[in-house]
Amino acid sequence: MMRTFLILVVLFLGGTVQGQVTAILGAFRDEVDLVRSQVQDKKEVFIQQIHFTEGTLKGRKVVVALSGVGKVNAAITSTLLLEHFHPSEVIFTGIAGAVDPDLSPGDLVIGVEVGYHDYGALKPDSLERWSTRNPITNEQNPLYFPSDARLVRLAYTVSQTTKLERTGVNDSTAPRVVRGRIITGDEFISSQAATARLYRQLGASATEMEGAAVAQVCWQQKVPFVVIRSMSDRAGDSAHMDMDNFYHIAARNSASLVIGMAGKLAN
Repeated sequence: MMRTFLILVVLFLGGTVQGQVTAILGAFRDEVDLVRSQVQDKKEVFIQQIHFTEGTLKGRKVVVALSGVGKVNAAITSTLLLEHFHPSEVIFTGIAGAVDPDLSPGDLVIGVEVGYHDYGALKPDSLERWSTRNPITNEQNPLYFPSDARLVRLAYTVSQTTKLERTGVNDSTAPRVVRGRIITGDEFISSQAATARLYRQLGASATEMEGAAVAQVCWQQKVPFVVIRSMSDRAGDSAHMDMDNFYHIAARNSASLVIGMAGKLAN
């Protein structure tokens, strides 16, 4: 009886501590290293060869990890993260291509919702988009996974006082921060025609390669999440060149916002 009681106490206390952790993910090493460089009292953990950094960021307990590029890598890392660290929320940071023609490199999109643009049935001249399904219940997931409203509000509030770098593309104004729809696929979009079609058909603000996979894992496990992306390019014909030119500024802008969020979550 006493042994059972002690086990229950340990489990309860452990769950309480773990629930106070914010998880931060990014696809590229530079994006993650920007956040890791600010983490204090670091503890490095390797699970299935994936590197997780535990510590404190602006007073908030965090775990930071590199997911790698693409949906499968993002899903693997997210699953291990939730299983081993039990975070209270997950924030994904990094770069993306602008789908909304009003957005420029350096601007930020806070993902109100995140969905796939490449999941469904391929028709002769189009893609019939499908919802994914929960593999356990077989229930349909949302076509677009809604980000946690509290995290979206927090991100936007923090963005108003975060110093963001300008790219030189449009130095007359500071980088814009908008709330919008982010779409995910295992394709780097570098076509003006394709981008225009995605904007017209899906009403997306930005496109990237990991967010919806993270969102699906979090949604199915009932963990709050938000995806934050800074534009490195306009996903047009010169996307590769633009990404080379603006990647570092975009990565720093997204990381700066996420670091600011950690400070507010600590309060």
